Amino acid sequence: MDILLDPNVAYLLLVLMTLLALLAIITPGTGVLEVGTLFSLVLAGYAVYNISFNWWALLILFVSLAPFIYGIRKPKREAFLVLSILGFVAGSVFFFTENGKPAVHPLLAVVVSIVYAVSLWIVIRKTLQAAHVRPVHDLGSLIGQTGEARTNIHADGSVQVEGELWSARSEQAIPIGSRVRIVNRDGFVLLVESDDKK
Repeated sequence: MDILLDPNVAYLLLVLMTLLALLAIITPGTGVLEVGTLFSLVLAGYAVYNISFNWWALLILFVSLAPFIYGIRKPKREAFLVLSILGFVAGSVFFFTENGKPAVHPLLAVVVSIVYAVSLWIVIRKTLQAAHVRPVHDLGSLIGQTGEARTNIHADGSVQVEGELWSARSEQAIPIGSRVRIVNRDGFVLLVESDDKK
């Protein structure tokens, strides 16, 4: 565990922890990023506990969360993301000190800061763009379309409409292979009626 007491290693763990934590905030729910954040937090916490650090740098790291959260909640707020990334970079570089100077090797700090900032910027922008894209498939346009029953349909079943297989149900039993017309939908379940008589 002595390797964790090297300020350069501790710095890398701190940067990894903040990167994973920020990614977990913008893409919650998978559990992988959260576990990675927790693991790196434990290792970075051990280093922080045993190495002297700047309290004001810790404050900068926490304050940098505010523009980050504000920037990801609304589109077109990239300036807040830039401010947050700069705060995280400054806070992490000056976090560990020796004799009042940063204990992290300057070349390591520059390279890691650039990689951190660029990767975080790209991931955040792409994630936010994907989150704000409107769906291209208009489910309402399916109403009125005709298709074919792929199973017997009543309380449940499947229909093929425009080359796609959909869950379906009907008020009357419809045998497999029959033509059907979509009359409504309930979420992703199509409500159909027989179209063979028309």
